[in-house]
Amino acid sequence: MRNPLRRSRLLALLGTAALAFVGAVALPQTAQAANVLTNPGFESGSPSPWTCTGNLGSVVSSPVHGGSKALAGAVSSSDNAKCSQTVSVRPNTSYSLSGWVRGSYVYLGVDGGPSTWTSSPSAYSQLTTSFTTGAAQTSATVYVHGWYAQGTYHADDISLDGPGGGGGSDTQAPSAPGSLRSAGKTSSSVSLAWNASSDNVGVTAYDIYSGANQVLSVSGTSATVSGLAASTSYTFTVKARDAAGNVSAASNSVSVTTDAGGGDGAGFKQAAPYLYLGWGDPPSATSVMSATGIKWFTMAFVLSSGGCNPAWDGSRALTGGSDQAVINSIRSAGGDIVPSIGGWSGNKLGPNCSTPEALAGAYQKVIDAYGLKAIDVDIENTDEFENATVQDRILNALKIVKADNPGLRTVLTFGTSTTGPTYWGNRLIEQAKALNANIDVFTIMPFDFGGGSDMYGNTVNATEGLKTKLKSTFGWDDATAYAHIGISGMNGLSDQQELTSTAVWTQIRDWANSHHIARLAFWSVNRDRPCPGGGVTSNCSGIGQSNWQFTSITAGFTG
Repeated sequence: MRNPLRRSRLLALLGTAALAFVGAVALPQTAQAANVLTNPGFESGSPSPWTCTGNLGSVVSSPVHGGSKALAGAVSSSDNAKCSQTVSVRPNTSYSLSGWVRGSYVYLGVDGGPSTWTSSPSAYSQLTTSFTTGAAQTSATVYVHGWYAQGTYHADDISLDGPGGGGGSDTQAPSAPGSLRSAGKTSSSVSLAWNASSDNVGVTAYDIYSGANQVLSVSGTSATVSGLAASTSYTFTVKARDAAGNVSAASNSVSVTTDAGGGDGAGFKQAAPYLYLGWGDPPSATSVMSATGIKWFTMAFVLSSGGCNPAWDGSRALTGGSDQAVINSIRSAGGDIVPSIGGWSGNKLGPNCSTPEALAGAYQKVIDAYGLKAIDVDIENTDEFENATVQDRILNALKIVKADNPGLRTVLTFGTSTTGPTYWGNRLIEQAKALNANIDVFTIMPFDFGGGSDMYGNTVNATEGLKTKLKSTFGWDDATAYAHIGISGMNGLSDQQELTSTAVWTQIRDWANSHHIARLAFWSVNRDRPCPGGGVTSNCSGIGQSNWQFTSITAGFTG
């Protein structure tokens, strides 16, 4: 929430020498291009048939470029975690090698042939190269690796396009797979089945396409494509492939719309005003619960105590202190809390944790400390919100903890304009989709935007702008978009003297209920006390009201 009330070393790089890989006689053959690699996107959940030096390669669910899996190579000071696969190829034939990689100095290449590399550490980038096999060459070994002591690299969707091996003796493609159909779906996956293809030698694989992109390769006649967005239409086709690399025509296409409520967001409802133990004469949480009927609090703030280590306010231990005592009392009274991680000021985890995995580990410490049902990342200011690298790190970290903690709800809280998300808010939403972060609730803070006196109208307009952005990004209908929206207001006077009265907050609450949004919060319970003419202060609202009146109104939010 807002202020003042919110808060290698590089080794010498040695490129792989490009060796003579081209036959001295005969022109290159041409054949229908196909990806001759097996498990190119690591969707099987195992690196096999890729082999990695030092057993340093593993399959992870984040960060990915496509599908739901990717390769992680844990390089060390003495091993570059080289992962390779050997395939049959045809002599005197042109091949194109490409792949998506991220990390510090990642290489893609062919043993005895060309290689290429990138030094981009924070986002996937595509590497491409090509070569022509020698006159007697029947196999090629494709590899990807990082560089010594440069940290874990990731690779995904690697493709070696060209005809498979077999010396040209088998040129007959399999028949097209028949009767492609949907065998089931969820909010994030589609199960497919089809009739087997026939071939003069034998079918070795079926490649599943979503539009023009190959997303999966399997040996049987069924597959489940995961990592999809909720309430979104996908069109699938399947092609059969034989050992020689001959590829069939595409099957019939089938269009499937995933179920609503990705990440179960559609069923998530939470009235949870902020409670901050760091200032503002913190009230007794259980007394407020008894007086108002509120059940949830958003507990502020989890920050960095130095490096990638979470602590309350960056200084109080996660457990064993006053924060845990308050949380225990809330739970004993039948309530619960969601921690607010981040905020406007302070030393935050997002910039201090160097990788999504490290940041996910910090989040996991908070989750484990209290067996949490939900976490809120309040992403603000230039160090997190207006920082593309940190935005992506937070999204990927939330994706990891969502996968590791079934049933956990993830909330993102961020600022807004009077008409909807700003440039950085739009980017955050677009990246949540692109990275398959599976965020449950996108919560805007409709205040401190210099919006003038109409706080009800500005709040509704900002929320409708968010709804429109979610619909266009995720392909959701109105109901699904509203079910992934939260509003977090500021009671009484805001930092910019915007006035949200109890009557206006009641209007906002009623609008939120009628549109069935997911979350309603405000900053803060500490300020939910009267002090008409008191200005903007930490322990009262600056207006006339009853004690805990905004909290009582919020307790009437049911979604």
